Amino acid sequence: MKPTRRGLLRGIAGVTAGAAPPALPAGQRTSRRRIPIGVSTYSYWHFTKQKYPIEKVIEDAARLGFDGVEILHRQMANETKPYRNRLKRMAWENGLDLFFLSIHQDFVDPDPARRRKAVDHTRHCIDLAHHMGIPAIRLNTGRWGTSGSFDELMANGGVETPIKGYTDEDAFNWCVESIHECLPAAEQAGVVMALENHWGLSTNPDVLLRIHEAVGSPWLGINMDTGNFARRFGDPYSQMEKLAPKAAIVQAKTYFGGGVWYTLDLDYKRIAGILRKAGFRGWVSLEMEGKEPAETAVPKSLALLREALG
Repeated sequence: MKPTRRGLLRGIAGVTAGAAPPALPAGQRTSRRRIPIGVSTYSYWHFTKQKYPIEKVIEDAARLGFDGVEILHRQMANETKPYRNRLKRMAWENGLDLFFLSIHQDFVDPDPARRRKAVDHTRHCIDLAHHMGIPAIRLNTGRWGTSGSFDELMANGGVETPIKGYTDEDAFNWCVESIHECLPAAEQAGVVMALENHWGLSTNPDVLLRIHEAVGSPWLGINMDTGNFARRFGDPYSQMEKLAPKAAIVQAKTYFGGGVWYTLDLDYKRIAGILRKAGFRGWVSLEMEGKEPAETAVPKSLALLREALG
C-alpha cells in the first residue's frame, strides 16, 4: 500500500516525540570513532645539519594515508607569510590537517628577563599557529641545564639538580606564572597549549599534572610523549595511565633501526588500551626517532599505529 501523507507525518511525530529509533540488525554495532593519526616533520629530521623540507613531509604524509602533519617549529625554513601560506595551501590540497606546532621554550630560569623572553616566544608561536590554522602548540616546562650533555641527562633519567640556591619548587612556580602570562594570547587566538613530559621538571608525571592543575585553564592541555618516561618514576605504562585522562594529544615514538639516542620496546596495543580506557579522543602524532631512513621507517610506524589503534 502506498503510504499516505498523514501516515508519514504521524511517523515523524512519533520520532520527534521521543519514540525509540529502529533497532540495528542483530549482531551490528555502532562503530567507534577512529583516532586520527598524524606524523611529525621531526620524524624525517633529527636536528641534523641540513633541514628536511616540510613540503616533502606533507606530500609523503598524503601518499601514505596520514590524517595530518605536526610541524616542528625549528624545522621551518623561515617564518615569512608566503612560506606559511604555502604550507597551509599544500596541506589543504592534499587533504591533510596541520594540527600541531611543536615549539621549544624554557620557563625554568631564575632570570626574569629570560623567562620573559620565553613567554614572548610562546606568544609569537601562538600567533604563528593561529595564522596557519593550527589549533594547538607543544609547550615545555624547561630544565635547569645543569647536565653536561644530553647523554648525561638521559643517564640521570631526565632529571637535573637545581642551580645552587634554588629548588624545584621555584621552578614549579616560574612555570605556572609563565604559562598564566601566555593564557590570554592562547584564548584570544583559539590555540591550545599542550604541556609535554619533555624531560627536566616535567619528567615526573606528578609534577606535570600538578602544573596542569595549578594553571587550571581549558587552554592548557597535556601532550603525552610515549618515549619520555623515566624508570625512576615507575614503568612507562603506569605513568601513561596517570597522564592519559588529561591528555589532549599523544606523541607516539618508534625506533626502527635503533634509536638515535635510546631505544624503547613500546607495546602500542597496550598503550591503545590505556587511551581507550581514559576516553582519549585527540590526535596521535608519530615521532619516528630511529636510525632507519624515514622513507621506510615511517610507513612501518604508521602500519604499527593503525593496527594498534584500530
